[in-house]
Amino acid sequence: MVIPVELRRSLKIKSGETLLARIEDDSLILESRDTVLKRMKNRFADIPKDVSLADELTEERRTESRKEREL
Repeated sequence: MVIPVELRRSLKIKSGETLLARIEDDSLILESRDTVLKRMKNRFADIPKDVSLADELTEERRTESRKEREL
């Protein structure tokens, strides 16, 4: 996909830079990897450092699995 030079300059996108694409409503959104990482960090910023969401999800799935086996 070619992005016009004027847009690349105003958004500080380097030629050949990889952008991540997503759909939001009826629009195509192109973002740099750094922008996506910053958004994700901000989204989860209030989660304490000692909390593992992966561990919590694993435990939740195990609990659900045990409940299903008990039926």
